[in-house]
Amino acid sequence: MYPNITPPDLTENFTAKPTIFPKSGYSILSFLMFLNAIFSIFNNLLVILVTIKYPQLRNPINIFILNLSFSDLMMTLCGTTIVVSTNYHGYFYLGEKFCVFQGFAVNYFGIVSLWSLTILAYERYNVVCEPVGALKLSTQRGYQGLAFIWLFCLVWAIAPLFGWSSYGPEGVQTSCSIGWEERSWSNYSYLIAYFLTCFIIPVTIIGFSYGKILHSLYKLNRKIEDQGGKTNPEEELRVVVMVLFMVVAFLVCWLPYTVFALIVIIKPTLYIHPLAATLPTYLAKTSPVYNPIIYLFLNKQFRRCAVELLTCGHIDLSEPKEETISMAGPVETSNASKPNQVAPA
Repeated sequence: MYPNITPPDLTENFTAKPTIFPKSGYSILSFLMFLNAIFSIFNNLLVILVTIKYPQLRNPINIFILNLSFSDLMMTLCGTTIVVSTNYHGYFYLGEKFCVFQGFAVNYFGIVSLWSLTILAYERYNVVCEPVGALKLSTQRGYQGLAFIWLFCLVWAIAPLFGWSSYGPEGVQTSCSIGWEERSWSNYSYLIAYFLTCFIIPVTIIGFSYGKILHSLYKLNRKIEDQGGKTNPEEELRVVVMVLFMVVAFLVCWLPYTVFALIVIIKPTLYIHPLAATLPTYLAKTSPVYNPIIYLFLNKQFRRCAVELLTCGHIDLSEPKEETISMAGPVETSNASKPNQVAPA
């Protein structure tokens, strides 16, 4: 069904239980992934429900945040929940076809999440740093961006199904992903292209976008001070910290994954311990937990709506007037945040 998708010894991994990791180690991984799945499902479902319920949260910028939550939720359902069970059993007992499915699904939804963060950063840069940025991102353009993300990522996820690299067991053999351990030129060429399109380009765009945002906010505050106005240092510091959280979280999730791929390419003969090969992919599986926290739960407007939804309206965190530095709408200095501007602030 899937030509050239498995390394020669793949079948053996489904006919015998691996003994490369102690049972207690598998149990610990199962428990950690169980916690990861619970928090991820709750966080992302809450984001989706709150965004659907409150119209003021539905704007072109937040289309990408909603898309991020959906892809993170699917990544959890197709990946994390499965490894809870397979780690409990101590091996991938679901069979070869299901292994290929899991590898494809996790890869696909993971890249969609990654590129959602990338496009989100770029659009925030347009809104904050361009003179007419607020007019540039229409709903139509937002949906065009989503179409690009899903089709572009589908190309990279489906390629291993047709022989360019492969999907198979990884690390301690309880989860499936790209065949990192396969030593072939087909796999090397895929990993190099994957490294460029799914790490170098996104990191460059994210770094450039948020760097420009911070520079613009800094210049704006200095201009206000020069004209005798007052700025809010605490808000400026909060935006700086938020940007640092975004960038650091992105690197924690994807840098180990990328380093592992580069090691396989640069030194194919190097032996990599199964546990060391497992850690990068498990770190990537934690992204659905902290993405909603960083990108929405620390936002005042979304937090108010979430608390209102969870308490059935019994708790209202609304304030008479708020002064915020927004990274999702035109830069404003002293106006109350607009209903359709939702940003980490």
